Amino acid sequence: METKDNVNAENLPEKGAMPTDAANEEQAVNSQESIDEKKAAEEPVADEVPDDAVVAGDEKEKTETKKGKTAIKKEDYSIYDRTVLLTKLNELVNNYEVEVCKEAVEEIRSVFYKKYLAEQAEARKAFEESGGKPEDFKFYDEASDETFKEVYNQFREKKVELNKKLEFKKEDNLKIKYQIIEEIKDLINKEESINKTFQEFRDLQQRWHDAGLVPQNRLKNLWESYNLAVEQFYDYIKINNELRDLDLKKNLEAKILLCKKAEALHEEKSAVKAFKTLQDLHHSWRETGPAPREESEAIWDRFKAATAIINKKHQAFYEGQIEQQNNNLKQKLVLCEQIEQLTVAQIDSHKEWETKTKEIIEIQKIWRTIGYAPRKDNGKINQRYRLACDQFFDRKREFYKDTQSMLKNNLVVKNELCEQAEAMKDSTDWKKSTKDFILLQKRWKESGPIPKKQSAALWKRFRTACDYFFDKRAEFFNTSDKRQEDNLKQKMELIETVKHFKKLGTNQESMQALMELQKQWSSIGHVPLNKKDEVQKNFRDAFNEQVNALNLETTELEKLNFQNRVENWVSDNARGKIYSERNKLITRIKELENEIALYENNIGFFSKSSSSDALLGEVNRKIEKAKERMEVLKEKLILLDTLDQE
Repeated sequence: METKDNVNAENLPEKGAMPTDAANEEQAVNSQESIDEKKAAEEPVADEVPDDAVVAGDEKEKTETKKGKTAIKKEDYSIYDRTVLLTKLNELVNNYEVEVCKEAVEEIRSVFYKKYLAEQAEARKAFEESGGKPEDFKFYDEASDETFKEVYNQFREKKVELNKKLEFKKEDNLKIKYQIIEEIKDLINKEESINKTFQEFRDLQQRWHDAGLVPQNRLKNLWESYNLAVEQFYDYIKINNELRDLDLKKNLEAKILLCKKAEALHEEKSAVKAFKTLQDLHHSWRETGPAPREESEAIWDRFKAATAIINKKHQAFYEGQIEQQNNNLKQKLVLCEQIEQLTVAQIDSHKEWETKTKEIIEIQKIWRTIGYAPRKDNGKINQRYRLACDQFFDRKREFYKDTQSMLKNNLVVKNELCEQAEAMKDSTDWKKSTKDFILLQKRWKESGPIPKKQSAALWKRFRTACDYFFDKRAEFFNTSDKRQEDNLKQKMELIETVKHFKKLGTNQESMQALMELQKQWSSIGHVPLNKKDEVQKNFRDAFNEQVNALNLETTELEKLNFQNRVENWVSDNARGKIYSERNKLITRIKELENEIALYENNIGFFSKSSSSDALLGEVNRKIEKAKERMEVLKEKLILLDTLDQE
């Protein structure tokens, strides 16, 4: 048997690089993994196959992988939108083994991202044509992309897991095949009929073919050992020449067919596809067995010549790709330098920022027209590009952030001034409110500019509140003299009533009567300004004297004093003070609720001891005190709301 019938790397005169996972030419062109297999081209590896490849000689193993699964129907995935593509990807990943669906998965992935980029480009164009700023553009379909990546990563994880299992399986297969070699050697020592021994030999050959893949780095030695054992078997038993010739003739016919298939690949337009198919043919050649000695060298030379042509086309294809990628890298380096110069440029005005931004956008458009750089450089150059762009737009955002921050602060101030003016516009404390309005108008002028789209409306709001107050003030002073004199007379009479107040049966009844007098006082209205403080003081003195005579508790007095203050605010239409006091009460009530919750939570941390009992008692006293105080504040809040509504 001729050892040259076994196709080894040493026999190939031509160099050829083999992609690790190229399903078609388009994937090989776009995939950084396949293009950068530069080292693989250093040696003639036309008959070597990557560990994760399934070759023609191991077609049985491929079939077993698909066992129990319906074959995937060939589809034109380009007709589907991305939503349907995602659904189909999900179905393939979850319902099929990796070996069955991998080509369909990679085709879906290629179509999905072509459509994604096309939709993104269309959306960007529409956004910019509608007046949008390029740096503000966002493609709001990131969720679809992330979901697709998650499903595809599941597929990749399954693929990695499968490869791990295959590696372990290969080691087992290697042991099996070496065991088969030993069994072939043992056939020489058997004392039985040639036919029976030869059948055992055929059975061992079948087991050999069924054993499956082995580690690539052990393949050469394994085949040398196998072929040596086979030759020794044939030589030892001196097999019947007719049977041997029939077997060799059958092998020759198979090898002639392989030569024809290899030669037909010369017409294949895709160098990647032709090279991949060639690997399968080489494995089939290796599995076929020896041809007749007189034909062996010629048939091998024919097959080797077909291999050389395909290897040359494949090598030229990838060398062209590498050259193009190096040119792409040079172009991208120039663009990165241009962006980096713009990133550090001194820019101090809106006009300059707009000019520089347009330059950046033009560079980005050019960048998108340039293909991949070499794999070892592609990630670095892309990172450098993104970093430079991000730095430029971060600086721009910071510039506008400072300007916008000033306008927003001014807007907040002017809104607060409007609220204060609106809160005071119904005030009848003419002297104080007039001073307050003048102060508000001064602060308005000093507060600075606000965004143009809000400026006119906010100024109108502020001026309306001011005009309302001053119009009411003018109207009041035109008609107030007689009314104030009548009010003064009523209040003087009420002061006398309070001074001569007679205590009723209980303190509660007396307080209710005094409160009614208080309400009458609040309802009377304004008196002349030169008499206001005097009559107010006389009433309060008389009122407090009667209240003190009742000897009320501190909390009752507190509530009473609070009620007096609120009624005065109501009388003066001081809505701003009422609103402020109400907020203070609500805030303090919430603070007390939090304090009580904190105390009650802390009780759970006390251990049982004499010292902790003392602390526990102190905490409980604080809780009770806080609850009592909270009840007083709630009563004040109710009183405030009641008087404010009257």
